[in-house]
Amino acid sequence: MAEERSPAATLRTERCGQILVMTIDRVAVRNAMDGPTARALAAALDELDADPDLFVGVLTGAGGTFCAGMDLKGFLTGDTPGIPGRGLGGLTQRPPRKPLVAAVEGWALAGGFEMVLACDLVVAARTARFGVPEVKRSLVAAAGAALRLPTRLPMALAMELLLTGDPIDAERAARMGLVNTVVDEGSALTEAIELAERIAANGPLAVQATKRIALIAADWTDEERWTEQRKITEPVFSSEDAREGASAFVEKRAPVWAGR
Repeated sequence: MAEERSPAATLRTERCGQILVMTIDRVAVRNAMDGPTARALAAALDELDADPDLFVGVLTGAGGTFCAGMDLKGFLTGDTPGIPGRGLGGLTQRPPRKPLVAAVEGWALAGGFEMVLACDLVVAARTARFGVPEVKRSLVAAAGAALRLPTRLPMALAMELLLTGDPIDAERAARMGLVNTVVDEGSALTEAIELAERIAANGPLAVQATKRIALIAADWTDEERWTEQRKITEPVFSSEDAREGASAFVEKRAPVWAGR
């Protein structure tokens, strides 16, 4: 993997084949997000979407913590980690087109948990903890938790997390359906990369189209569903990759995707 640091030196990016690993690196403040880190993450997410050689992203935190949320010191000075039109870290309001896997060790609190909720899949260490404690500081979980949790969980469970501000452990998060896989402490990133590799083995156009449909289908009426889905899928079915996928199957070989 080739490792790069953002100009702010608070975000590391590494290329692992067709996977972009993004690591929040502010260990001294439990990876709390400030303005420079948010802008660096937004730039990395743009790189993920723009580079045809990248198929999947993995987001994690350094030093055994995912992210403790917004840096309150930055909040008090006005340098907040929100990106206009994109949300916290350039992620929570406008996730990338390509799949994003969260690898969670330790705490994912407040905005950190909201970034997890904006990811498509989640691998968590058994010692991971998730929560939105904003109400304990007379704040609101406005970077996505108050919007997403009621659509992801039964209302009583969503309200418990949002209104008490109390954290839950990885096992309970998995039982709720918020976490895909619970792994041993220290192995979340390794397992997340393995999961990302399974996704990256598939046709990138098909994966991106499938993600888009899954995320927006609830907004379509019954009359619109098939028409709108067809608009997204027709370019995939007529693509070079679709022909390559069929040819590889017939020829009993691994496909070589071109992304077109």
